[in-house]
Amino acid sequence: MRVLVTGGAGYIGSHTCVALLDAGHDVAILDNLSNSHIEVIERIKLIAKRSPSFFNVDVRDRAAVELVFDSFKPDAVMHFAGLKAVGESVLNPLRYYEWNVSGSIVLFQVMEQHNVKTLVFSSSANVYGNATDVPIQENAPIAPTNPYGQSKAMIEQILADLVGVDTGWRIARLRYFNPMGAHESGMIGEDPNGIPSNLPPYISQVAAGKLKELQIFGDDYPTSDGTGVRDYIHVMDLALGHLAALDYLMHKKGLLTVNLGTGRGYSVLEMVSAFKNACGKPIPYRIVERRPGDVAQSFADPSDAVRLLGWKTHLGLADMCRDAWRWQLKNPNGYSA
Repeated sequence: MRVLVTGGAGYIGSHTCVALLDAGHDVAILDNLSNSHIEVIERIKLIAKRSPSFFNVDVRDRAAVELVFDSFKPDAVMHFAGLKAVGESVLNPLRYYEWNVSGSIVLFQVMEQHNVKTLVFSSSANVYGNATDVPIQENAPIAPTNPYGQSKAMIEQILADLVGVDTGWRIARLRYFNPMGAHESGMIGEDPNGIPSNLPPYISQVAAGKLKELQIFGDDYPTSDGTGVRDYIHVMDLALGHLAALDYLMHKKGLLTVNLGTGRGYSVLEMVSAFKNACGKPIPYRIVERRPGDVAQSFADPSDAVRLLGWKTHLGLADMCRDAWRWQLKNPNGYSA
């Protein structure tokens, strides 16, 4: 199958491209490199021993996206492109709605124009907001607490409306929790711009001495140790979840919505301890005020993904920390070494 991957040079997209190539699919990456690096493309080729096509294109640029479809002629699309930092979205909501929502509308319109109606969409557990019942099931209320989550919820609604008026669409909305880790080769991993906004690369950079200490945003949440609890999933398990969703859509029309997570939550302090074990170094940290938009705890009920997709996670927290640390050691300056 010919699969177009928007945001395919990014963290989750690049690992999914490796999995797609390993499974025998032809892959084209559409990415404007705003939060990724051209070096990723060569490393994907080295790992998979096959080369993806690459288009340096912004998904908001309709004319350029149309040319990609004319050139590559995809059978299906995996849509990762977008901004993803919760804190930044609170400070600059218009940017998030422009990049995430407007960019997605352009993509969906071009897909419709080219009669490409198979889509795996990268959504987020952020759509649930401050869920009162955990583990979180797919029928939980959609109540995002920040513009990033709101942008994902808006795109989800657009996709539901598409399926409602055109039964030819095959769409999977994958609500995944907190990706972590890296490919076992240590050749691709998470390389955020500036100070990381999410926990795993922040801990990695503190352990490596790039950052002085970890800031823990709040220790007064109603959790076991007062710090926020999240469901962390290995990025390669997550990538395989996207392939399982694509396989499902080959046999089913309509709309699929599933959580991708482990079903287990870990607090920030538990993460610090696990990473200390992986790298053999203490992780200095300091408690600071809560971060706007954060919730106390969020972890998945992944049973629908197990039942419908035949997918489950295989890599645990120790694996995630080990692979994240290997990536950090092999790439101390990320892709810009």
